[in-house]
Amino acid sequence: MRLKADITLFVVAIIWGTAFITQGVAAKYNVAYLFNGVSFILAALILIPFIPRSHKVNKEQLKWMLIAGMILFVATALQQVGIYYTKVANAGFLTSLYAVFTPFLLWIGFREQPHCIDLIAVSLAGVGAFLLSTAGTFHIQPGDGLELTGAIFWGLHFVVLGKFASRFEPISFAAGHFFICGLLNFLVGLRMENLGLLAPLPLLGAILYRATLSIGVGYTLQVWGLRHTPPTDAALILGLEAVFAVIAGWIGLNQTLLPIQILGCIIIFIAVMISQLKGWGKYSVEPESA
Repeated sequence: MRLKADITLFVVAIIWGTAFITQGVAAKYNVAYLFNGVSFILAALILIPFIPRSHKVNKEQLKWMLIAGMILFVATALQQVGIYYTKVANAGFLTSLYAVFTPFLLWIGFREQPHCIDLIAVSLAGVGAFLLSTAGTFHIQPGDGLELTGAIFWGLHFVVLGKFASRFEPISFAAGHFFICGLLNFLVGLRMENLGLLAPLPLLGAILYRATLSIGVGYTLQVWGLRHTPPTDAALILGLEAVFAVIAGWIGLNQTLLPIQILGCIIIFIAVMISQLKGWGKYSVEPESA
């Protein structure tokens, strides 16, 4: 079961990395909140038929769906708005820093002491983020700042899923917190954007791809995978999303990076891997009984 979960999370990393293309398309049409809102609401609706009919959502599950949905709303909003002002590759790698932030969030929220390796990883990640975002200058792009802030919320979302979502039926939990995230994005979008922005066919195609694969399939598989893989190991696997984001941006959007920015990407990826070294071989996850 553990190997199956690890392979599943690797597939999720591929899906999420390539889905950055759809977010780049949305950025070209200057739409963020409505894009997020429609994508997540559609994903929730797609999942509803797959929820076991016998399942009933109790108050505890509703509470954590609300919390997870609100955190996901902030993370997705910061990420999508940030892509207005930066490249897909930057967004992918800076978002991957959630794997570095996760141990510190566990410390703050659950008193799980960070390892000295985490301090090394954070230092390396800071250097890598600086090179990626500034290309060696002292001018930080506004979009990179949003992506970096968003990475904290992605880490918080990851912690909530790892600690609490595993208690509940995965498809209903996924659909519920997707709907909350989508609704919040959509309501903000109605205030700040125009529904007519969603009309172009490329954007509709991007919404469909993101709703079905990136959100509907990807996040649901993430919820399932975290039931069988420890958060530290899962974060390492999902951190590969950044690599696939760079490849997707290069192939799909013709976005390139300077050599010094590529060096920054490599350093960030090394930081993500280092932050997970302490977890290798330390944890085991027992499969659930039928």
